[in-house]
Amino acid sequence: MSETRSVPAPEAPEDRGHPRRWAILGVLVISLIVVVLDNTVLNVAMKTLADPEEGVGASQSDLAWMINSYTLVFAGLLFASGVIGDRLGRKRMLLAGLVVFGVASLLSAYATTPDQLIWYRALMGAGAAIMMPSTLSLLRNVFSAKEFPKALGIWTGAVGIGGAIGPIVGGALLERFWWGSVFLINVPIVVFGLIAIAVLAPESTGGKTKADFLGMALSMVGLVSLTYGIIEAGDAGSWAGVEVWGTIALGVAVLVAFVLWERRIPHASLDMKLFKNTRFSASSAIIVLTFFGMMGLMFFMTFYLQLLKGYSPLETGLLFLPFGAAMLVFAPMSNSLVNRFGAKAVGVVAMLLVITNFVVTATVFEADTPVWVVIVLFAITGAGMANLMPPAMNTLMASVPREQAGVGSALANTLRQVGGALGVAVLGTVMAQSYRSEVAEAAPQLPDAARESYASTYGALESGLLPPEAVGPVTQAADASFITSLHTTAFAAIAVGVVGLIVIAAFFPGRRRGETEQTPADRVPEPALAEV
Repeated sequence: MSETRSVPAPEAPEDRGHPRRWAILGVLVISLIVVVLDNTVLNVAMKTLADPEEGVGASQSDLAWMINSYTLVFAGLLFASGVIGDRLGRKRMLLAGLVVFGVASLLSAYATTPDQLIWYRALMGAGAAIMMPSTLSLLRNVFSAKEFPKALGIWTGAVGIGGAIGPIVGGALLERFWWGSVFLINVPIVVFGLIAIAVLAPESTGGKTKADFLGMALSMVGLVSLTYGIIEAGDAGSWAGVEVWGTIALGVAVLVAFVLWERRIPHASLDMKLFKNTRFSASSAIIVLTFFGMMGLMFFMTFYLQLLKGYSPLETGLLFLPFGAAMLVFAPMSNSLVNRFGAKAVGVVAMLLVITNFVVTATVFEADTPVWVVIVLFAITGAGMANLMPPAMNTLMASVPREQAGVGSALANTLRQVGGALGVAVLGTVMAQSYRSEVAEAAPQLPDAARESYASTYGALESGLLPPEAVGPVTQAADASFITSLHTTAFAAIAVGVVGLIVIAAFFPGRRRGETEQTPADRVPEPALAEV
């Protein structure tokens, strides 16, 4: 009688990812840093651009639109660019975005009028929106599920370091060259990125599904309108006026129409069923809440360092460097920490580190606070952000099918962009109203126009509008009013951070029962971060 032997099923080949994945990551990080750096480098050049001899003679309104035109186009095109990249090819979109960004940078460097620079900056925003979703979706394609969280940590660290070195690079260039150099420096980096990506990166698409043109159009109109209203509220320091609440209401209405349309059609750009997943929704909320608090408060820390402390733009940029350096160091480690302690424990500790920034700012920061306190605080905050963003971003990306990686990347970046813009606008309104109230009582001799903001008060003091004997008392009153308003704004940020803490405690998973730090990754059905 013959003996029947069971033959074991052949093991599925291990997914090791693309053989050149780490080189591809390096090129994508360089491309990403250029985009993020350009968001902050212009802040340093504002004073020079306003000079009619050294710059282009830009007015205050021109300067605001040089930033806003980029932000509006970038926010409006992000989601649609991710959808298009999934259909036409992520590599093609990345290369196209780099070309647009490089050409716009070259044009910006040699602009001769404020209007030209505003339009060229809008074109740069379009290039950035076209390429940015493709950086993350390409990572999802070339890395295995096991290695993707680590790659995402490095990608997140690049975002932090890019934002931190922007003012440093801009300040160093302006000390030696003309203002156009802050844009011209992008061109050789873009050329390198084009060549390296063309040689190294593979093409990938999500398949030829039916295009959702109406959904993409609704997303663009809704996001542009919403972002415009938020920016106007931040610039005005008030939510009153049709231009603010009217455009915000229009943006919300169009985005509601987008959601209803996406729920109705079978070939939706964004599957609304994803939001029924509490971990997906919680991660989306954490991205918005964290950038709401951080971007709002960090923006006003620039005023604290430059106007109150008297640091130059370059020195201010150097003081922000510990934030970016901490993100670069700790972000790649976040996956290991989540695997060892669980997403909930890591998320709670990370959010507490971020809230530490808000608490110290609200209770400790004064005009004479030593600079080392700022440096340590920025480093702690960077470590917190480094362990919040990669788990949240990876959860969002892991919840979206691989063929829709561009959509996931675009959604994550859109949430960051809208959250940051909301933070600057809402917390800006809190600070502006608090400052106006304080300075009106402390310095009644100030003209109404000089009470609008701390910067406008300093502008009035430098312009000689006040008699010499009043300059000293008004300066002291303005500094004290700013510190009080900074404390008030920080308390508002604490409230936002506490909401984020509750979301993490309620919806982020703890460490799985029986799981140890030695548990082999190939025995876990999904990477631990994918369950955040």
